[in-house]
Amino acid sequence: MHRIALLQMTSGIDPLTNRDTIVRAIADAGEGGAAMLFTPEMCGLLDRKRERATPNIVPEADNPVLMSVQEAACEHKIAVALGSLAVERPDGKWANRSFVIGADGTIIARYDKMHMFDVDLETGESWRESIAYEAGDDVVAADTPIGLLGLSICYDIRFPALYDALGRLKCDVIAIPAAFTAPTGKAHWHIMQRARAIEASAFVISAAQVGKHEDGRETYGHSLVVDPWGEVLLDMGGEEAGLGFADIDLERIAQVRRQLPSLANRRPLGRASAK
Repeated sequence: MHRIALLQMTSGIDPLTNRDTIVRAIADAGEGGAAMLFTPEMCGLLDRKRERATPNIVPEADNPVLMSVQEAACEHKIAVALGSLAVERPDGKWANRSFVIGADGTIIARYDKMHMFDVDLETGESWRESIAYEAGDDVVAADTPIGLLGLSICYDIRFPALYDALGRLKCDVIAIPAAFTAPTGKAHWHIMQRARAIEASAFVISAAQVGKHEDGRETYGHSLVVDPWGEVLLDMGGEEAGLGFADIDLERIAQVRRQLPSLANRRPLGRASAK
């Protein structure tokens, strides 16, 4: 049995304030017996105004949130799945990047969000993530204290091919940190989270942003832990930020995969055609 912690946040436009929230959560998660803490997408900075955000989006080596999280992880001997940070790439473009940090503070893995959130909702909300961020290309999984962890971010959840690839890697756990909009969250959040867990026969851990943010957006919350059968083990609700805990049993993965060996039964698809 492995204890994990999820930080549900209402991140704002000041990276140092967000940093302090995450560092406190690392300490509290360690004291609570968690082997690993999961944080939401854009936990270090959530700011839709590009001009205001630009001075705070810096290379990894200069990112104050990343550095402090590495130090806190080492101090409290706990691994951290840092949902994502906005970072400047060597080519000057921006990436929406997840980090897996070991209990010794080292960076074990990085994943750049593949699918950009470019949508126009009936509520009037319009988002063009691709204007500011460069999409990633690589499927990433990393060994962690809670098993093989597959990485994804928020809007990725709508693209099953990524989770098919993580399933073929036989991931034990898949992280889906998010800053889901309230309208899309109400319609699709729970059902897609459960579907991804069932398809991969893996635990899904989704730390989320919640509530009204300084930059004017509203996010859905409901940080979740879902088991490989699709059962929700933890739902942190859509009202408040905070720290939640769940215990996951990796034996459950083997039980589910014995009953429904869908990963083993998969076959390559033939050529598609419309008659």
